[in-house]
Amino acid sequence: MNIVRIGVVGAGQMGNGIAQVAAAAGFDVTVTDIAQGALDKGLGTVKNSLGRLVKKGTIDEAAAAGIVSRIRWGTDTALHEDGDLVIEAATENVALKYKIFEDLSQKVRKSSLLATNTSSISVTAIAAHSDRPGRVMGMHFMNPVPLMQLVELIRGMATTDETYDAVKAAAEKMGKTTTLSRDIPGFIANRILMPYINEAVQALYEGIGTREDIDTTMKLGTNVPMGPLTLADFIGLDTCLAIMEVLHGGLGDSKYRPSPLLRKYVEAGWLGRKSGRGFYTYEAR
Repeated sequence: MNIVRIGVVGAGQMGNGIAQVAAAAGFDVTVTDIAQGALDKGLGTVKNSLGRLVKKGTIDEAAAAGIVSRIRWGTDTALHEDGDLVIEAATENVALKYKIFEDLSQKVRKSSLLATNTSSISVTAIAAHSDRPGRVMGMHFMNPVPLMQLVELIRGMATTDETYDAVKAAAEKMGKTTTLSRDIPGFIANRILMPYINEAVQALYEGIGTREDIDTTMKLGTNVPMGPLTLADFIGLDTCLAIMEVLHGGLGDSKYRPSPLLRKYVEAGWLGRKSGRGFYTYEAR
């Protein structure tokens, strides 16, 4: 299958990043979101991201303008009708993802491939809410999409070899390295990463160390670019909690129980960078 046109459902942090790298790779891209404000913000984010690349000399202004011109934005998922591959990039909510795939099944031509950017939810279950389970697979981009090299691919129970090969080729055309995970809660990346973050939150909850000491210990002690609490703020504490709940519910092991402190921060609306406060305080965005 030759993929030329890519659709993205969701104009948020992940969606606009996917749109940018797809357009930069030469694909014609359509982004939809139910909120016009999200579309406007997404376009602004893409332009700002490209502007930084121009300043660094990575690309020139003509190339940046060409990338922007290859992305169209709208609120109607019917715009994906002619998409060869449509990628769902909505929030990590099971019911919402099921609804999107049911909707796309009615809007997108039968030969099109569908992918989900889920970071933890069963691809097999999502595919079952479409009219083409064999043409569905997981395509987990990392955040921030323009900078992170990895795309974690996940085959559902029904995913065909043709679908896998086409999606893998599309990811590689975007300049990404791919890995393949079994369709298990959390896949590879978040099966390992989220318990690490959750344990850091639990260490803070138990008073083992301050937020600064926990982050500094892990940053300097394991040579990672940032500590786990800083990383949680960057990802979004609501996203971290949602993934831990998927791991806990799907695997049934108490070691995946979300820290009570993580749950309390989310209840308080302290979601990290995007809300201005998480484990640290940030300037209003």
